[in-house]
Amino acid sequence: MAVSNTHNITSNNKSILALDDEFDIVTLIKLSLQKYGYIVSAFTDPFLEYLNSSFRDCSIVISDIRMPGMNGYEFVKKVKQIKTEVKIILMTAFEINDVELSIFFTTTNIDAFIQKPVTIKQL
Repeated sequence: MAVSNTHNITSNNKSILALDDEFDIVTLIKLSLQKYGYIVSAFTDPFLEYLNSSFRDCSIVISDIRMPGMNGYEFVKKVKQIKTEVKIILMTAFEINDVELSIFFTTTNIDAFIQKPVTIKQL
């Protein structure tokens, strides 16, 4: 489900795709980053059929790790296959296995990891 279409703001060329299965979280991320001049597309469903056009123009993807259907690891691997230069930020509220995370970081080129709850300053 798309939260809303891309909001065009000309003060900053950085376009961000935010993905979280919780509507409130992804909306908060979108609205907060837009205040800083970012163009943000926000989604609650990780399936790429309708996200394709959104992340082709984005330079950063912020994704939750634990989501139903397709988790964040699977999602960002697919994104990286299509657009290798995109920056990836993963976030989660759950404890993560350090070994699993380090293997994923080295094989998928994750740029940052954020533990929820996340502050706007962290983003």
